Amino acid sequence: MYQPRTYRHWIRDASLVAFAVTVKETDLYIRARRRLEAEALASVIRQRMPLEEYIASHPLFFHSLEPLPVEETAPQIVKEMAAAGEKAGVGPMAAVAGAIAEAVGKDLLAFSSEVIVENGGDIFLKVSRARLVGIYAGNSPLTGRIALKISPRDTPLGVCTSSGTVGHSLSFGTADAAIAIAPSAALADAAATALGNRVRSVADIPAALEWARTVPGLLGAVIIKDDKLGAWGKVKLVPVRTTTQA
Repeated sequence: MYQPRTYRHWIRDASLVAFAVTVKETDLYIRARRRLEAEALASVIRQRMPLEEYIASHPLFFHSLEPLPVEETAPQIVKEMAAAGEKAGVGPMAAVAGAIAEAVGKDLLAFSSEVIVENGGDIFLKVSRARLVGIYAGNSPLTGRIALKISPRDTPLGVCTSSGTVGHSLSFGTADAAIAIAPSAALADAAATALGNRVRSVADIPAALEWARTVPGLLGAVIIKDDKLGAWGKVKLVPVRTTTQA
């Protein structure tokens, strides 16, 4: 079921051109130096096709909630999702949005030096100046009040969010926002899911962040539950007023 991306309307940024591309469940909001709808559409189809074919012949890959090994001959995106799920201790499909955002973003870098691809709250960035990524945490009073400041030297980067109170994605927790940051958007996506699964109350935040420290390749994490926030790692939070930029 489609979920309106209301948070996308918060973004005002005249330095990049914004456009959207949708193919089945993949709903991308992209910003780049110029309009690249045709190139983005071709990339989405190219990335989705081998994944869809693999799922059709390996249904457990789609349904598993636990890490799942795949063949060395599996498509690259399948192997990246499986590796991310293994590191975070979740099923490979927990990494799908981040993996597609990153794959499409890297394809578009051939046409634009700066690319930001958002796929249902999971973001791949390659930027040339500092950008702010606003944090949407549902009904939490912190929604719209803080942002992550991303330095260009840290990109390409994945910034992915899971929520137990917003959207339709599966979560076994009730965090308003569980955010993971990693060079791999697939890993950030899987880790955000696992992080969110660990938070059912404010008291769970410290233990969840301690777990985040153990994930190989993870750079940082942020958890928001109600009016409380916890953060670990390479995270720079800044206040915002009404509008955030990325």
